[in-house]
Amino acid sequence: MESPLDTIRRGCDELLIEAELVEKLKRGVPLRVKAGFDPTAPDLHIGHTVLINKLRQLQDLGHHILFLIGDFTGMIGDPTGKNATRPPLSREDVAKNAQTYTDQVFKILDRSKTEVVFNSTWMDKMSAADMIKLAATHTVARMLERDDFGKRYRGKRPIAIHEFLYPLVQGYDSVALKADLELGGTDQKFNLLMGRELQKHYGQPPQCILTMPLLEGLDGVNKMSKSLGNTVGINDVPNEIFGKLMSVSDELMWRYIELLSFQSLSEIYEQKQIVKYGGNPRDVKVKFALEIVARFHNQAAADAALVDFEARFKQGGVPDEMPEVTLTAPGGLVITQVLKQAGLTASTTEAQRMIEQGGVKIDGEKVSDKALKLVTGVYVLQVGKRKFARVTIAP
Repeated sequence: MESPLDTIRRGCDELLIEAELVEKLKRGVPLRVKAGFDPTAPDLHIGHTVLINKLRQLQDLGHHILFLIGDFTGMIGDPTGKNATRPPLSREDVAKNAQTYTDQVFKILDRSKTEVVFNSTWMDKMSAADMIKLAATHTVARMLERDDFGKRYRGKRPIAIHEFLYPLVQGYDSVALKADLELGGTDQKFNLLMGRELQKHYGQPPQCILTMPLLEGLDGVNKMSKSLGNTVGINDVPNEIFGKLMSVSDELMWRYIELLSFQSLSEIYEQKQIVKYGGNPRDVKVKFALEIVARFHNQAAADAALVDFEARFKQGGVPDEMPEVTLTAPGGLVITQVLKQAGLTASTTEAQRMIEQGGVKIDGEKVSDKALKLVTGVYVLQVGKRKFARVTIAP
């Protein structure tokens, strides 16, 4: 059986400072666990849920979850990972996106045990003098230690003054909430550490930090991103979620399961052993896909998605094992080129002819458009009755 600390550590990239967290846990008092989300986009994908899953695990351990909507910081715009100044959102846009966020996260978190807070609650009350005092706690040199700021400065790309306020405000949120533990992606480490430093400055015990990895998209290469077309959306229809998860590579499957499944570590280890000694990884994917569809919809929808998948793929003669091909095409690739480069046809002329004859399918659906462009993602392609390939279009 997993210990509470094992559950907290599971899938994480870094836990700082573990000894401090152990001491906090020994008190026997529920931790105040903070995670902040800037509602810069209305739709969440499963990459976002890596962090939310960890919050649910902590919630199940009895800790108090502070789901922070960064409606104030959203108006600044998070500069993390950006090579240019990010345009701020209006308060109206932020409010609209925040509502969609909360509707979606409660498919994972227990609404009755989650405290939703907005950082405008305390930041709107901060005067200009208070903000200057906050800004005085850190130097420009310290800010330039942050990787994206440092790169932009060295590359002579502009950094707006207001962007320096972002990590300060995120850090001050920890002060306002008296957080014991803050969660964030690996790209947020600087901001999370800022929270520790500001808590010390304001005379509070410093929070511990848990960073979670950024999930690769369906292409297995790039961070999951809607702009790259490699996502599985929380609000996708059940059949689409199921089909996308079944399309991931056998290697990526285990990473998805570790970060997204609520199966125990012992269950996952047992499945790995079965596959290692000859078991079919497809069975593992089916179990995982059923779990995820049921989480975001319901069990009946998950069962129906499996039946649909079986009807379209297994009964249609699609083999469990097939060649896997990765094609790099930032702007996408026309279907005839994909078929040729994947080795499914000898030429684009043959590809056109096969499409005209109705002999080409993508994910079980017949293709009729010879000019169809495939964007970033993973596709099961079929030519005729016997030629198959799982093709990844990478940016």
